[in-house]
Amino acid sequence: MYVVTNRIKMKSGFAEKMAPNFSRPGALQELDGFIKVEVAITQDSTEYDELNVSMYWETLENYEAWKTSDVFKEAHKRPEASTDSNEPKKESPMLGSQLTITKIVGLLEAKTSN
Repeated sequence: MYVVTNRIKMKSGFAEKMAPNFSRPGALQELDGFIKVEVAITQDSTEYDELNVSMYWETLENYEAWKTSDVFKEAHKRPEASTDSNEPKKESPMLGSQLTITKIVGLLEAKTSN
C-alpha cells in the first residue's frame, strides 16, 4: 500500500473552508486500487494553515493511472474566469504545496475485544 500526501500551505483561516472539498464522495471511489482519502489540518502553525491530504492506493501504478484520468482533471479544474473585466481577480488562498509518496512497510492496529 502507498500513501500520497499533499501538504498544502494556505493563508490563515482557509484550511477549514477548503478541507471538505478533498473528501467529497465521487468517481474517485470507483477507481482501481483506490483505498481512501484522509484530510487533516496541522494544529501548530500560527503563520499559515496547513492542510494534509493523504490518498491511499494499492499500487503506485493505480496512483499514476489516477493522475492521467478524467477524474483527476475534473477534480483539479479551476473555476472559469469571469468575463466581467471590472470584476477583480480572486486571489488564491494557496501559498504552496509539497507532495510525498510513502510505502507502508509495517502496521499495528488496536486489539479488538471479544
